[in-house]
Amino acid sequence: MGDHLLAWLAEPARTGPGADDRGIHLADDRGGWVFHPYRELAASARRVAGSLAALGVGRGDVVCVLLPTGYPCLSSLFGVWAAGATVCLVPPPAFAAEAEYVEHAAGIVEQAAAAVTITAESLAPLAARVLAAAGRDREPWIWRDDGQEAAVREPGELALLQFTSGSSSRPRGVRVSWANLEANIRLIRERLGWRAGDAATSWLPLHHDMGLIGCLLTPTSLQDDLWLMRPEQFIRDPARWLRTFAVAAHTAAPPFAFEYAARRLGERLGELDLSAWRNAIVGAEPIVPRILERFAELAAPAGFSPSVYLPSYGLAEATLAVTVGSGDAAAPTVRVDGGGLRFGAPVVIAAERRFGSAESPDDGEDGWMIGCGRPGGGVGVAIVDEDGSPLPSGHLGEIEVTGPSVTGGYHAGRTSSTRYTGDGIRTGDAGFLHRGELFVLGRMGDSLKAHGRSVYMEDLESKVVSATGIAREKCAVVGVEGSGGATVTLFAERTAGAWVEDATRALRGALSDEVAITVVVGRSGLISRTSSGKPKRRHMWEQLRAGRLKDARVLEATDTTTGRPA
Repeated sequence: MGDHLLAWLAEPARTGPGADDRGIHLADDRGGWVFHPYRELAASARRVAGSLAALGVGRGDVVCVLLPTGYPCLSSLFGVWAAGATVCLVPPPAFAAEAEYVEHAAGIVEQAAAAVTITAESLAPLAARVLAAAGRDREPWIWRDDGQEAAVREPGELALLQFTSGSSSRPRGVRVSWANLEANIRLIRERLGWRAGDAATSWLPLHHDMGLIGCLLTPTSLQDDLWLMRPEQFIRDPARWLRTFAVAAHTAAPPFAFEYAARRLGERLGELDLSAWRNAIVGAEPIVPRILERFAELAAPAGFSPSVYLPSYGLAEATLAVTVGSGDAAAPTVRVDGGGLRFGAPVVIAAERRFGSAESPDDGEDGWMIGCGRPGGGVGVAIVDEDGSPLPSGHLGEIEVTGPSVTGGYHAGRTSSTRYTGDGIRTGDAGFLHRGELFVLGRMGDSLKAHGRSVYMEDLESKVVSATGIAREKCAVVGVEGSGGATVTLFAERTAGAWVEDATRALRGALSDEVAITVVVGRSGLISRTSSGKPKRRHMWEQLRAGRLKDARVLEATDTTTGRPA
């Protein structure tokens, strides 16, 4: 297993007449790119494999890699696989406080029980603290590229431990086999319509499944060109990512990327060359159609078409992709009757249109949802009720996934709202099927009941954004059901102002009168997020109750429809 994905490590192809003309272009910190042909990267990986063998790493051992996106990280990742071992990518430090980061990373290292942890010299002290917190008595191994090359070993069954982002609990390691990986990459290539010689581009972190599998492994397994940035490089200069679409055909990104680029660049988007761009898999967070349509409108003069967007749904427990949209036809877009959402009951479609079409509303109406495509590659999707029985199309229930991409369970016996059944996964996500496409409402644990219906936090966040103009990444809604009744708390990285009344009115309109509403405002960093950008709702609620949110201000939100405290 894994031979197809790893063959290039032993015998990288020469794709040009006497020259290595394909490889990975890594963004430097001066605005340029450093090219590394696949032959160079394969040789470095074999040297890392030799060093790991000297450290006693054998077939099937787990090796953690704690490095930012860059040549050492790629050399280490493929070097672990060349050694026949299982890789576990640990997120590098980003914006979290050191104590919080050490706790999170130690949770990963402890579960992985790694034989070796690879890091950089600059990160060695931090990596040592992570290992100590994880109860590991070995020092980290500092990456270097001076070992003896080793032959590429036959891999074990397990390709990687892919850790979930831990939005509601400690991260969980998913056991991804080579068979899972190959099946999912085939699905992604099929939906992208990948052609020989295509190029891809990405800024997504490699410890996240969308960045690793969707953006790195899909092109590298074919030895096609890849332009690769670090997330912070994208934040500093989103146009740099967009300029690669003069040559790159494929990418994957959350909706945030398009919202952020539109906000930063505005009309300048139309001045770029996006002529080679054919596909952008969009997922990892709720998809608001008008965000994508706004980017498409601004980028149209540059040759961008809404058909580039491939809305998708996936999860680490299914390796990555479950459903992916098709650029052949505009995705169905619907607005549901939120007042009629009941688990197991039909979803009432209040309005419907085609994504990016002329009838796209400009009245600011919220609640629109976009179809996330259909399954493929042997993957099956069903909507089931609380007992696991299939529901008819158009009914709200839990998303269940089956097929060859379904992974072998959690490492170290972790539990989750996502449950493995005998032949599939009960995902813990709520959704429904309409016109053959999957529509996703959100995590079942991120909802509460109001007047017998389900209210989802992502939907409430969309209403707040629409009513106030707050950037989506600057707010998060947390709902809690307790013995004293249901409460909803809006966290906003913004100073108090008249917008609070607008936000409260929007929330009250979606909730019953019995639901209490609180607004918490604070500086940037108030909202805790996972490594993939999802709000850590339960963690934020616990921090608020414990009084550990620094510089936060709790407001008494007034319900302007009744004139009483909300």
